[in-house]
Amino acid sequence: MVRLTKIYTKTGDKGRTRLGDMSEVDKTDIRVEAYGTVDEANAVIGLVRSALAGAPPDALLQKVQNEMFDLGADLCVPDTGEDPGFEPLRITAKQVEALETAIDEWNARLEPLDSFVLPAGSEASARLHHARTVCRRAERRTVALQQADARLNPETVRYLNRLSDLLFVLARIANADGRADVKWVPGASRD
Repeated sequence: MVRLTKIYTKTGDKGRTRLGDMSEVDKTDIRVEAYGTVDEANAVIGLVRSALAGAPPDALLQKVQNEMFDLGADLCVPDTGEDPGFEPLRITAKQVEALETAIDEWNARLEPLDSFVLPAGSEASARLHHARTVCRRAERRTVALQQADARLNPETVRYLNRLSDLLFVLARIANADGRADVKWVPGASRD
C-alpha cells in the first residue's frame, strides 16, 4: 500500500524527479512525459465519469482509472532486468484482453459506421472523445519511450491502444447507442 506523509519533496525544484526505482531524471525525460500523459488521460476519464453520473460504463471506467495508475507505476519503473528489491507493478496481457472483451460487448450494441464521427453529441460523448485523444497521445509518448528505451513492458502500449478504442466505442454508446452520432461530411463547407 502506498503511504504519502509528505506531499512536497523539493526534488522537482531544480527540474529533476525520481522514478519508481529511485533513479533521478530530468522532468523532461521521455519516461516522465509518458507516465505524465497517462496521468492526464486518467484525469480526463475522471471528468467523463462525472458526466456519466453513474450510468453503466461508470463502473468499467472506475476499473480503468485504477489500471491507469497501475500503468503509470509500470512506466515509472524501468525494466532493467535487475532485481529492484521489490516486485514492480506491470500491466498484463490479461488486462489488455479484458479491454478487448469490454470493447466487443459494448460494440455489439452499435450499428456499423458508414462515416467517421465528429467528437460531439452529448456531453458525455464529447468528454469520452477528449479522453480518447489524450489516451492516443499517451500511447504515442509510450511508443516514443519504447523506441528510445527498450526497457519497457510491451503490454503498456497494447493497453493504451485498446483503451482508446474502448473510449471511442463508449463515446458512441453515450450518443444514444450511436443513433445521435454526429457524422463527418467530407468537404461539406467548401464552395
